[in-house]
Amino acid sequence: MNKRPTLADVAARSGLSKTAVSLVLNDRPGSRLSPDAIARIHEAARELNYRPNPAARSLRMGTTGTIGFISDEVTITRFASAMIRGLLDVADERDQGVLIAETGHHPKQRAKALEFMIDRQVDGLVFGSMAARLLDLPPLPESMRIVTANSAGAGSSASVLPAEHEAGRAMMRLLLEHGHGEGIGIIGSAPSAPADRRASVTIGARFAGIDEALAEAGATPVAVVDVGSWEPANGYAGTMQVLDAGTPVTALLCLNDRVAFGAYQALAERGLRVPDDVSIASFDDDEIASYLRPALTTARLPYEEMGRRAMELVLGDEPQGEHLVEMPVQLRASIRSLT
Repeated sequence: MNKRPTLADVAARSGLSKTAVSLVLNDRPGSRLSPDAIARIHEAARELNYRPNPAARSLRMGTTGTIGFISDEVTITRFASAMIRGLLDVADERDQGVLIAETGHHPKQRAKALEFMIDRQVDGLVFGSMAARLLDLPPLPESMRIVTANSAGAGSSASVLPAEHEAGRAMMRLLLEHGHGEGIGIIGSAPSAPADRRASVTIGARFAGIDEALAEAGATPVAVVDVGSWEPANGYAGTMQVLDAGTPVTALLCLNDRVAFGAYQALAERGLRVPDDVSIASFDDDEIASYLRPALTTARLPYEEMGRRAMELVLGDEPQGEHLVEMPVQLRASIRSLT
């Protein structure tokens, strides 16, 4: 088995001291070496295929070059897995490693994953969630930087969340600007109590943005239907409720794409076409949104961007606190203009 090249080997090959080699290869200031000497060291390292010993570097620098990512259904949900891509892209750019653990929304698993990360001396932690939940974080080392992505929790250094207020405002304004001010129905309901923050820390902001856009236009929805959980069957039932009541609806704002999928089914069953008879707008940009026909106009949950921002924050590049990431509007074919 070949011996791993050492600093001493690079020093011997370059004809310089081990101290000089260490200063150059570890990017330490104050070496006062000539450009020729620095070039000789780098050339010797390349020839020997020298790579720093991570354990020794960790002892010297007081860091491991590793960040922990504790997932709450992100790794097992295709919809949210783009968050991991964002995290890993920034980690690769910064020459950082990432340890990933999945908890499946179980507090005991979260505590176990945290113990695993701390035992391996990660330099910081990102807690990521598929849904924007309020997490119960266990006691954490004060020296460790903690960031929550698409989630919030007491004890975190920073939280990264989708800009739901602006998304709610943008989607309602889109329908208003297309002339639907006198015929908008809303399929979905706002959280009724602060305790609902454990299910969602952002949905209240989404509704606040919707209400703000309506108030600015002096408009009132012709129907608001509480459908309970935001699933296709409930979107179907809620839309049927609106149609059965004879409500003069020209557009539906559905509170997520799964609800919108159910609305499409209800309208088709009644012989109504999207968007010729009823326009539809929604939120999240689930994979289903682009497969519907006509394709669904929706505000995209920016999982990849939230992952990138969280990694940047845990590495200390930006101020701490709450960071909102834009939810871009995906304009497709589900809205008809009445103007």
